[in-house]
Amino acid sequence: MRIGFDMDILESERIKLRALETSDIDILFEWENDPDLWLISNTISPFSRFIIKKYIQNSHLDIYQTKQLRLMIDLKKQGKNETIGTIDLFDFDPYHSRAGIGILIKEVKNRSKGYASEALKLIIDYCFNSLRLHQLYCNIPSDNTSSLNLFRKHGFTVVGEKKEWLRTGDHWINEYLLQRISDSS
Repeated sequence: MRIGFDMDILESERIKLRALETSDIDILFEWENDPDLWLISNTISPFSRFIIKKYIQNSHLDIYQTKQLRLMIDLKKQGKNETIGTIDLFDFDPYHSRAGIGILIKEVKNRSKGYASEALKLIIDYCFNSLRLHQLYCNIPSDNTSSLNLFRKHGFTVVGEKKEWLRTGDHWINEYLLQRISDSS
């Protein structure tokens, strides 16, 4: 059991954030090796099944050990839940009480339905109330208006812009740095 890991706070009426399972290897292999996602995940090369399997095997370790946490976003359905995305905490720094956050809803059919918003609310509550973080941050390409709107809706503000930060094909795009400070500060 993870420190401060209360499953009740990681569930809403429509979605559930859950720990990685061995059965997630195929979906993570597909998502991590999708070149269309590499820009947002800051990846430039594929991952092997072996590396993903080892990652899943180590996912039981506490966030204080690994400095990261990945949770799968499951859409609750009668009978069997459907995994529609993932939400990550990375660059976890317990001394400065902060972490980076990233979210993916993979299929277009599941976007713009509020699932990402629900998942983000759950993880923000978990970070501020269970992990007692002081702040969260994220990096979003300037042309990703849906992500910018999502994070702004949840109290993140743009605190910086990195010019020509990301190369996409033969051109460059800017990236925004967004931050949210805990309300209890």
